[in-house]
Amino acid sequence: MSTGINRRELLAAAGAFGLLSQSTTSSAAPASKSSAALLAPTPPMGWNSWNSFATTITEEQAIANAEIMARELLPFGYDIFTIDIQWYEGAAKGYDYNTKPIPTLDEHARLLPAPNRFPSSVKGAGFKPIADKVHALGLKFGVHLMRGIPRLAVERNLPILGGKWKARDIANTASICPWNPDMYGVDMSKPGAQEYYNSVFALLASWDIDFVKMDDMSRPYDANAPEIEAAQRAIQASGRPMILSLSPGETPLASGEHVRRFAQMWRISDDFWDEWPQLKAQFTRLDNWSMFRQPGRWPDADMLPLGRLQMGKRDCNFTADEQRTLMTLWSIARSPLIMGGDLRHLDPATLALLTNREVLAVNQASRDNKPAALIEEVRTWTARAEQGEMRYLAMFNVSDKAETKAVHFDLSRLGLKSVKVRDLWAQRDIGTVRDRVSATLAPHACLLYGLTPV
Repeated sequence: MSTGINRRELLAAAGAFGLLSQSTTSSAAPASKSSAALLAPTPPMGWNSWNSFATTITEEQAIANAEIMARELLPFGYDIFTIDIQWYEGAAKGYDYNTKPIPTLDEHARLLPAPNRFPSSVKGAGFKPIADKVHALGLKFGVHLMRGIPRLAVERNLPILGGKWKARDIANTASICPWNPDMYGVDMSKPGAQEYYNSVFALLASWDIDFVKMDDMSRPYDANAPEIEAAQRAIQASGRPMILSLSPGETPLASGEHVRRFAQMWRISDDFWDEWPQLKAQFTRLDNWSMFRQPGRWPDADMLPLGRLQMGKRDCNFTADEQRTLMTLWSIARSPLIMGGDLRHLDPATLALLTNREVLAVNQASRDNKPAALIEEVRTWTARAEQGEMRYLAMFNVSDKAETKAVHFDLSRLGLKSVKVRDLWAQRDIGTVRDRVSATLAPHACLLYGLTPV
């Protein structure tokens, strides 16, 4: 079936607006490595089941969302489809976890899809049948994975693949997730520990997994760092390129150099939901993490909680202005764009928000993305387009006062005198201005302009 243009074609098309380079679809790669060799040379774009299905997604629901994603979002670059937490738990029930879970396991202590929820996984097939369907749609397939080894495997003392070790030999029963009861940590000083992780990622590779969201990793970061390194070694040993995304945050800034060495994405906050105080707090976090962003290494402000959420119980609580602020901030700061709402209820307004080509081009192919000082409750970011002379200007009224605010930006801050102004959200030219860009913004509203020197 035809799924429209892919991300590369999207970015090439955006080049018609002077937004992208001809040489790559991302910022210039580090000198030691070409962008072609990078995983995630641009911020990953996709869909994840957590915001809309919690722990309960089924095979039927997954395929339905994947088909809509391929039809509606893939033409705009959203290409990673991810099944989130507890796909191995047959009795999963929502946003609360069973206190005594019974995960589906193989004989070597590895998690398997629950067959009552994913019937194609039986007889050792695992996620391979679903991966095949997702790949046939032109998408990549991702799964969620908890840090460690299943507690049930330790209770049963199951053998580790490829050696004489057993689950109790490598489990660190003092290392437990504070919010999920599924796993014990792995003591990486023990013989068999790396072999266990190697076996887990070898199984994922056999299912043709492209993306792994690994949870309970980023806090406490130093305590979990050996398992972060083990996961990356296991991916390399598997022989299959897999993007590694670490969760949840807040990842400590002091670990920035380490995390960008071992992962392609890492969360900079705890779970992000559609509440204005949470969105306002992300401005500071994205400001702080800006120094660590580079091609293939992306600070992750978390998923986009848009559309139908929380197992169909409600729609997004953000106002229209707040939704646009969310998309603008994630784009100018180059955070991954991972849609979280149930695509079976994708409404025209949400679809339009997700698929503005000129806004997406800011996320996918800009450089020198920089925050400016917070002045009178106005947040400002600037960036450069990959191709041509266009600059980007994003301004946000983050005040909680119910009044419209006049905002101004002096072009001298960019070394400019006179520019043509294009409203990227409206996809229309505004006109030529000298010296200063001025506008008015309602509370929680924003602007995103392209500025071309004249």
